[in-house]
Amino acid sequence: MRYRKLFLAGIILFLSWASLGFAEDYTLQYFLSKASTKEYEPSKKEKAELLNRVNEMLEKTQEVHKNLVQAILGGEITMEYQEGKFWMNKLEEDRGSIETGTQQLKLLKEKPNHLAGSIKLYKSLRDLSVNFNAYNNMPPLSAYVGDLAPEVELWADPVFYKLYLLSLAASRDREMDKELPKIEKKPAPKK
Repeated sequence: MRYRKLFLAGIILFLSWASLGFAEDYTLQYFLSKASTKEYEPSKKEKAELLNRVNEMLEKTQEVHKNLVQAILGGEITMEYQEGKFWMNKLEEDRGSIETGTQQLKLLKEKPNHLAGSIKLYKSLRDLSVNFNAYNNMPPLSAYVGDLAPEVELWADPVFYKLYLLSLAASRDREMDKELPKIEKKPAPKK
């Protein structure tokens, strides 16, 4: 009986190690380490996983956005009228950025090489980053935002910008160089 338990525990331990060894973990730290290396070109799988992680982050921002709006409108956060109106306008901008980002993510999942869509998504992420950092600087709002503000900033700038947008622009540039015919210069006439 004792050997069966040890054997079963050994099998479970082996399978858990094997599953950890084969599965790649595409976390923010993984993408940050790749973004810090020079001349790194992400694979199609990594680009798809990057878009999935950005989508998860956008879902988090949407949830925090909803909680902030409910807290302000419900009276959990007390502010003067002008200040509340200002922050509600910022939250309305965020709603637009989240919607635009979600639309562009759907487009990029269908057409991963769409440059205009990736630029719009990057702009949405940057706008969200700026506003969430502003919320983090307001004590009544920072409790709702928490660590999401720096996370949005990291996904936007070093990760999405460098790994997705710049690599896409570089590949487009290489394609354009191949398509342009080489023009030979005529030698200057001698006097």
